[in-house]
Order: sequence, then structure tokens, then C-alpha cells
Amino acid sequence: MPYTVTLQLTPREAADPARRTALAARRIGLEETDIALVRVVKRSIDARRGAPKVNLTLELYDDREPQPAPIRFDYPSVAGRTEAVIVGSGPAGLFAALRLIEQGLRPILLERGRAVPERKRDIAQINRNGAVDPNSNYAFGEGGAGTFSDGKLFTRSKKRGDCNKVLRTLVFHGADPAILYETHPHIGTDRLPRIISNIRRTIVDAGGTFLFEKRVTDFVVRKGRITGVVCGGQTVEGAAVILATGHSARDVYEQLHARGVRLEAKPFAMGVRIEHPQPLIDSIQYRCPERGEYLPAASYSLVSQEGGRGVYSFCMCPGGFIVPAMTDAAQSVVNGMSPSGRTSPFANSGLVTEVRPEDFAALQARWGPLAGLKFQQDFEETARRFGGDRQVAPAQRVADFVAGRASGTLPRCSYIPGITPSRLDEWMPPFIAQGLRRGLATFGRRMRGFVTNEAVVVGVESRTSTPVRIPRDPATLMHPEIEGLFPAGEGAGYAGGIVSAALDGQRTADAAAAYIKK
Repeated sequence: MPYTVTLQLTPREAADPARRTALAARRIGLEETDIALVRVVKRSIDARRGAPKVNLTLELYDDREPQPAPIRFDYPSVAGRTEAVIVGSGPAGLFAALRLIEQGLRPILLERGRAVPERKRDIAQINRNGAVDPNSNYAFGEGGAGTFSDGKLFTRSKKRGDCNKVLRTLVFHGADPAILYETHPHIGTDRLPRIISNIRRTIVDAGGTFLFEKRVTDFVVRKGRITGVVCGGQTVEGAAVILATGHSARDVYEQLHARGVRLEAKPFAMGVRIEHPQPLIDSIQYRCPERGEYLPAASYSLVSQEGGRGVYSFCMCPGGFIVPAMTDAAQSVVNGMSPSGRTSPFANSGLVTEVRPEDFAALQARWGPLAGLKFQQDFEETARRFGGDRQVAPAQRVADFVAGRASGTLPRCSYIPGITPSRLDEWMPPFIAQGLRRGLATFGRRMRGFVTNEAVVVGVESRTSTPVRIPRDPATLMHPEIEGLFPAGEGAGYAGGIVSAALDGQRTADAAAAYIKK
């Protein structure tokens, strides 16, 4: 067995492989010359007291100890095998496809958007204040919303299973092995597109099929059983259908509702994206004027209860950028991303508050289970009216937002299409504005300097999760009324990020395989 050693080091010591090896060898009484391999198995930063420290857990292998094998997955050929349809190529869809292949089934993936190379051009057009393609943008296209929005791999949920296989699969397809040991693993939006393309090649090489620019327009249901989907007049059939469309596929919910398929309204969250200068966040979190060259850009995670309603930070992107996440030019929607190096001079995060079914009860008589979807859409379209043409977003300085006053000018911001001054606190639903204002005051007391006019809130962060859940039986993971239909991932209401969606995709694929093989 390898030796396991836990060390607490200065950031400079932790960044020096020779120094940490020497310290680990001394701890267990070995000579450095006897050590054949040192492997980091866990890394975290502790900045709670005094100067920041790095906690490292290492595995040391001596000359006699067998070293760990490289990560490898061997997927069997499924050419000619029973087919299952997967709608959507985000994390839930991709990991469902890999799991179906392991189960000996042939996945057919339908993606409304374009493959990574073409999708890059569509996103560049949005950033240049060009047109928004409703099917190929930051939300839709190969890899789903995460491909160009960040690549954070942290999940608090343990009930879905062990995330280690998901992380190892990503490393096998090109991710930095550091994601296996970092406390908050992160791939980076500059690296994730290539990894997504590599996963596609694995699926295709095993016999699976990808069909791009195939937006589902109907479902083929006979005698309570789904046998396929319709894409622009073409029917694609399979022994089961895994629905992994992502949280922005409003038309899919509308199609299901029009067909009488049971849906459920669910709580979600909306608010703003808040951005500070990264050096300000570094100084608050690390308690020093500058973080230096050995510490990463600092992050934060904030949550409070304000009037019985949760207010919290979401998708925090140190050293990142705010990006346009609308799927229609009539909306103003923003998200955040970070490149792998987190080198931007800005730090941004979603700052949101709970939205409950009673908040949109007035819409339920007309919209039924889609009432939350309509409430979300109205919020985005209101933000667009108070923003500007061509993706320019409404914004307000943070201290002005808390104080309830207009911002005559705005600070520099990473949002490329541009921002324009607006009284966000006046046109938001009052419970959202009030919750955010109170939450910011609380966070300002916890992090001195957080509420400042050097920072800006940008509207709006509305796609934290779907306002609709597609129900499924807890045992079979199948829709209770549509045999063969397996809702999965964020879009179905069962996940909240890359890892949780991937895990849910795997579970759903196992359930679909059990159904097909019974």
C-alpha cells in the first residue's frame, strides 16, 4: 500500500514539488531517493485564520510499490445493437450515452444546436452585438450550457452516487488530472469544448450517432408508450427516449403540455449577476493586500435567510467574465464563466433569491404548470426593455442598488456586449429586489468591502434551474404515464450543474437499459 501523508504548507511550498516531496518523506521517515512517485489526492486552501495555508494529502509510492495505472475506459462496439434516443447533448445526455454503450445499447443523440466549431462562431456573433440564433448560443449546442459557460465540477449532492467516475471520464477525454483532487474542481471554458468533442468521438467510434441541428418538434406516443420523436418532419425511433434537453428548452415543455403529458411547477431562483474587481475579493478572502503568484483567484460562497426566503451566491467565477445567456433577442439573460487560468481582473457570481409557486400563483389559471416558466420569461423580457439593443444589459452599482438610488455612471465590466445604467431595484418584482438588497447587506457585514460602488449588478440571472419538473417514478425513473420516456438532468428538474447532471444521466441510462432488456 502507498503511504498517505497530510501536510499544511505555505502556498509557495505547495507549488514546489521537490519541497513537498522532501517534507512528506521526512514525515514518514523515508529517504527521498526511495520514493518513485508522489501523487496529490486532495488539495484545499484554508484562509480562515492568519496567512493562507494549503492543505495537501499525498500518496507516496516507494520503489517496491506498484504504481497506479493510467485512467482508461474501453467502450464496446454497439453498432447494430438496440437503439435508444437521447434528446440533448449536455452532460446528462452525453453521460447517458456513454452508459448506454457500456450496457450494450446504441445511443442516437439529437441536438438542436450545432457542434462546437460552428457553435463558437454563433457565440462570437452574440458577443459582437450580433444576432442571437435561438438554437445555437450559450445555452444550446454540443455539450449544453456548460460548454462555454465555465466548467465548474463541484456538487454538494451525494445521493446521486459517486462523482469519481464522472471526473475520471473527463480526465480520460482530456481534462487536467487536478480535477481529481481539487476541493472545487474546475476545467475552464477554454478547455471544455475540446473535451466535449472528444466525448462525441468516443460515442461515435463505439457506434453511436449524433444528429445536430435537430430540434424536437413532437413526440410519437402510441397507447401510452413513446416510440420516438419528430425532428422537422423526420421521425427518429428508439426502444426508449431519454429527455435531457437542459433548463432552457421552453418549447419542449410547451409541446409536452399541449400533448397532455403531466408536468409540475417547481421552486427555482432568480436575481442578478454581481461583479467585483478580483483584487478586491482576493484582499477580503485572503486578508492581504495582494494574493501573490502562488494563490489562485479567490472565490466565495454566500447564503442567508432574509424574511424566511433564501438568498445565495451561485456559480461563482473568480477571474472570469459575464456572458450573454439569452436564447432570444427579446431577453436579457446573463451567466458567468472562467477560463482555466482564471486570469481575468474580474470576479463574478450569480446572486439570487428563491422563487416559490405562490409567487406566480396569478399566472397559474392561464398557464397551469408552465406558470413559473412564464414568470421567468417576463422577468427576462422586462430586463431587456430596461437594457439596450443588441444584448446590452441593464446594470447598477452595488452600493446604489442597496441604497435605492440611480447610478449615473458604471464601473468597468467584463460583459462584452456592454452595460447601461438602470434602476434594477425599481423594475424587478419587489420580493426579488427586497431579498437581494437585504442579502447584500448581510453579505457586506460578513465580507467587509463587498457592498461597494466599485462593484456592479447586471440583469438578469434567471436560468439557475428550470421552473418545471417532468415527473418520473422514483423506482423506474420513467414518466408515470408515458412508458419508455425517461426525463433526465437539469431540464427535467433533477440536477443543478455539470456533475449532478452527468450522474443523473448515468442513472437514467441504467433505468432505460433495464426497461429495454426486461
